[in-house]
Amino acid sequence: MTGFEVTFLGTGTSVGVPVIGCGCETCRSEDPRDRRLRSSILVKTPQLCLLVDSGPDLRQQCLREGITTLDGVLITHPHADHVMGFDDLRRFTPGKDDRLRVFASTPCLDALKRMFFYMFNNANRFPGYFKPEPHVLEEKLGIGDLEITPIAVEHGNVECAGFLFRHEEKPVFAYLPDCKRIPRAGMEALAGVGCLVIDALRPRPHPTHMSIDEALAVAAELAPKQTWLTHVSHEVLHSREQDSLPDGVDIAYDGLQLML
Repeated sequence: MTGFEVTFLGTGTSVGVPVIGCGCETCRSEDPRDRRLRSSILVKTPQLCLLVDSGPDLRQQCLREGITTLDGVLITHPHADHVMGFDDLRRFTPGKDDRLRVFASTPCLDALKRMFFYMFNNANRFPGYFKPEPHVLEEKLGIGDLEITPIAVEHGNVECAGFLFRHEEKPVFAYLPDCKRIPRAGMEALAGVGCLVIDALRPRPHPTHMSIDEALAVAAELAPKQTWLTHVSHEVLHSREQDSLPDGVDIAYDGLQLML
């Protein structure tokens, strides 16, 4: 036990589950593990509380988990399902001079500044508005009791990253919610990670996301103690797909908490 805690705020793909207008078995399922908000996690240590991605379900996720304070936000990439709750972060900068650190790559920060220009132009420094403090994250970041390393991954035409978290000098946890392929440099950086969370959209192949089999191949090569599959679509019925997975691999679900 290292005092490293992860809460899965959401484990679904870009449209969430159930899908609007869909009557498939998963969308009609009464199993709470088949109810998936857009993918995001909360990482807590004795010194820090960090959010990874701010999707459109962020308000609902914060209310469900009782999140009232944050020390920073990490953004993997600027697709809508990972950033469209950005304005809800205003509740974490209530005072006129309050700021919240936002860590992302330069292209990602540039995209956020275009999408949410009114937050970054210093014209709305009022109580109750979100006031981000942008920080470029392109190499290792030391913050509190964590070392965070961005892991470049392939995900369509957008620059995208996952994150490796080291705590007490150990590679405790890696989070890669959107990826089709992990370049060799990334695989080498992930060597020895204890817990891997990885994109596994559905059983059949997809052009910009890993299938379940592709995610399992990465897990087999890295051989972490535990692998969790996330960014899951309505083509995955939790009880059915879970039974087909090898030991040490499980499908994550909203509200799941890990103590690592």
